[in-house]
Amino acid sequence: MTYLDSIFRIIGSLGLFLYGMKVMSDGIQHTAGSRFQQVLGFMTGNRVSAVLTGFAVTAIIQSSSATTVMVVSFVNAGLLSLTQAIGVIMGANIGTTITGWIISLVGFTLSISALALPAVGLGFVMRIFKWKYRVLGEVLLGFGILFLGLDFLTTSMPRLSPEVLSFIGAVSNRGLVSTLIGTGLGLVMTLITHSSSASTAIMLTMAHNGMVTYSMAAAMILGANIGTTIDAALASIGTKTVARQAALVHVLFNVIGTLWALILFKPLLLAVDWLTPGEIRGAGITAHLAMFHSVFNLLNTLLFFPFVKPFAGLVSFLIKETGTPPVSPIQGPYMLEYKSGSIQDTPELNILRAEKEIRDMAGLAAAMYREVSGAFPSLQQSSGDDKEAAVASLVRDMGKQEQYADEMREELTRFLIECTRQQLSPQTERKVSLLLRILTALEEVSDDCFSVALLLERSVKKNLSFKHKEMEALMPYMGMVEASLSFVQDHLGHPLSPEQAVYAKDLEEKIDKSRNKLRKLGRKRIEAGQDVKTELLFIDVVRRIENLGDYCYDIAEALSALH
Repeated sequence: MTYLDSIFRIIGSLGLFLYGMKVMSDGIQHTAGSRFQQVLGFMTGNRVSAVLTGFAVTAIIQSSSATTVMVVSFVNAGLLSLTQAIGVIMGANIGTTITGWIISLVGFTLSISALALPAVGLGFVMRIFKWKYRVLGEVLLGFGILFLGLDFLTTSMPRLSPEVLSFIGAVSNRGLVSTLIGTGLGLVMTLITHSSSASTAIMLTMAHNGMVTYSMAAAMILGANIGTTIDAALASIGTKTVARQAALVHVLFNVIGTLWALILFKPLLLAVDWLTPGEIRGAGITAHLAMFHSVFNLLNTLLFFPFVKPFAGLVSFLIKETGTPPVSPIQGPYMLEYKSGSIQDTPELNILRAEKEIRDMAGLAAAMYREVSGAFPSLQQSSGDDKEAAVASLVRDMGKQEQYADEMREELTRFLIECTRQQLSPQTERKVSLLLRILTALEEVSDDCFSVALLLERSVKKNLSFKHKEMEALMPYMGMVEASLSFVQDHLGHPLSPEQAVYAKDLEEKIDKSRNKLRKLGRKRIEAGQDVKTELLFIDVVRRIENLGDYCYDIAEALSALH
């Protein structure tokens, strides 16, 4: 019964530790706020910046699993290439060692309860009041809960009898066998907790309490390094080939690293002992294990770093692209899955993924407009059956793309709403509302592009054609709208500067003036006795195209408000 009580205490302590890590991670993300929009810029730089980004993000969110799951989803969405993902994964493995250092330097050298309880109290008070340091209170609260969980974990570990300790010592002295047993235990513990940070905390606590020897705890850390790859592997199920390749990178990187570390296990331990001052017992053993974790991951990164491209070639060979991808970007119903309910949720970073998808939607809307605007001169030059076939093909294409844009808006709206159900900073919440506004405008652009295609179809069926003078006046007007659409497409994801906002407004005013002139032209031609149906169709086309300019300006206003 005593051991059963200890098991429940350990489970509760671990739950408190994980919850504290989650609260602290969320608080740090909220403090970082909009700075996370710069993350992708660093990721998409050179290899060094990718490694540094992986390190920084993992150090902030305290979970290499969360970082690699994010990387797999970003690769699947086209935000990162495979070679960039490799660098981020390397950095994430280094970043995850920060947890061990925090625990070893603070958790076992100072009175945890003396730190934890005041942090919980102060953090709670700061968090309940709506002032500028509220998110800092969230960080303090998470910090306190995390170390309170660690304190409970330390005291909940059962005291082992001399016989059990003697048995552990005998097993630990069996060389390779004990090392493999320790590696297996670390692997299983991480698979169960789905968090290498949590399993590392358990291992450091066990070593601190004398439940495992230094060498076995180090072997358990190597096993945890393999176990942490499970989340990325699970996240890659059902994704594109390149995302599965990124998940395989994580698995191979950690498995190969663990294999060479097992082969050079004793020299690696000796190097760590030389680098780390202090005795290998009590709090000193946790510092040695934290150093072992860091040295192993640094050496593994340095070993793989020069061979990023060959490594990418290897995983591309192991997981080959199946079939020839279709030319069209539209590949079945649009789906964007939000994986919630995990201790590793990173809602602030999910916004980055949504922004990339919105840029793709803007690209779709711009392509639709270019296709429909290009149809005007081509239809003028066609005749008879060729014209009817061309406009029928245009309407089919526009219909498919418009439906896909509708699906994108629905899925992205749902995705962003899921993000808001997590705790976001006020600045990010405002950003989400602006992104929803941009989504609406882009979907309206696709709707009106399809409407213009239907107007062209009606003109062909009723044998209505615009005169040369009307086309000469219409094409510059359509060019201004295309320039406006290209402008917002180029600036999506970045706040507009005051000068860029003025440019967008000037362009909108020019479009409005041209619309008024074209309407007058249509009315004058009706008064002059020209065909009424043709001129009304012309005015209707002008109105629809002007709507596109309005939507573009609405997007520009939303981008200006992102500051």
